[in-house]
Amino acid sequence: MANSTEKQLMLKQMQLGSLFETISAINANQSEEDLYTIYKLTLTSNPSITNLVLFVFNEDKDELVREVNHGNHDHDLTERFPKAFEEYKKLSKIKNHPSGFEQFESIMPIKHKNEILAYALVGFAEEKHLSDLRDTGFAEALSNIILVAIENKKLARKEEKQKETKKQLEIASHVQEMLFPKKLPYGDNVPVSVHASYMPHHSIGGDYYDFIQMSDDKFLMSIADVSGKGVPAAILMSNFQGTIRALARRGMDLESIVHEANTQILESAQGENFITAFFLEYSKKNQTIKFINAGHNPPFLVVNGEFSRLETGTTILGSFTKLPFLEVGEINNLRKFFVFGFTDGFTETYNDEDEELGDDKLEEFLLANLNCNQKEMHKNLIALLNTFKGHQAYADDITLLSCKVDLDK
Repeated sequence: MANSTEKQLMLKQMQLGSLFETISAINANQSEEDLYTIYKLTLTSNPSITNLVLFVFNEDKDELVREVNHGNHDHDLTERFPKAFEEYKKLSKIKNHPSGFEQFESIMPIKHKNEILAYALVGFAEEKHLSDLRDTGFAEALSNIILVAIENKKLARKEEKQKETKKQLEIASHVQEMLFPKKLPYGDNVPVSVHASYMPHHSIGGDYYDFIQMSDDKFLMSIADVSGKGVPAAILMSNFQGTIRALARRGMDLESIVHEANTQILESAQGENFITAFFLEYSKKNQTIKFINAGHNPPFLVVNGEFSRLETGTTILGSFTKLPFLEVGEINNLRKFFVFGFTDGFTETYNDEDEELGDDKLEEFLLANLNCNQKEMHKNLIALLNTFKGHQAYADDITLLSCKVDLDK
């Protein structure tokens, strides 16, 4: 029978061989599942280890997952462990264990750069002849080697995912840039002047605006806000824009355009996204505006200094197969007017006192600045918003769209 020294020498030789095989497996880029198997087989090949459990934090670092289990039959251990570990840290390490954890002699946090990656729980046999084979140091060293290798795999996976996300965002950002009109009619001495300001909350926003010259007589302007963000929202808005432009340039009436847009959104989004939108068509010949508000913040209309809101229309687009109560608003005898549209990111901005900017403050500003040119008006509005919000961040995308019509120019 081997003496104590011979046992320990044999153990060290076995451990060195195991470490070499483990490092070879890591260098060969074996899967996480394979590395956990190697970990379990390496430690449990030591007859003194009777219980082994490895809890590993998931990639979001918000949940412990039991990846290795040997000799333990306590299925509720995972739920009880975090509290038990806090208790264990306060106890003497000699013969003191949290209630229900008596089968484990060591509870080892596995760290990398001061971040806890996992917890290894090890229990040893009580037989005296196996006491020479106990080695918590090797268990801890192997745990560190395996867990750091697995963490590197997770980080590489996360980096690849971030690269793919960045690539998708770049594509979506490019798509979104193409959505907005390249040039808007603007000037102090033109019959129709349009100006827009757009401030995305993230690199990819969900707001949209457009100005379409349907003919020498008519134009269509629109502002919209799609639910959701990122690539899906950008693609949906791209399809939406294509539909509106194609139908408008074919001379389709406003009601038909909105019905077709609703159908297109339903087919594209399958009920997962919707769009709030506002459409306004103006005929210089008839001096008439027709408009439909599809669940959007009602724009302001100013005629001879009098304010009104353009609310007539229907509900949001993309939620109903057939739009309910669709009504086209119409106002005649308009040679001179001003329309100001916006998305809810502007009026729903909060300040440090948790007060909302709201529509009333916007109307008050517009009333006081009607004589400003549109670029100056937009600039001052954004300055007002920045002052109002204080230290608060923008909660959503912000779009401002204004149109001045004066047929006498």
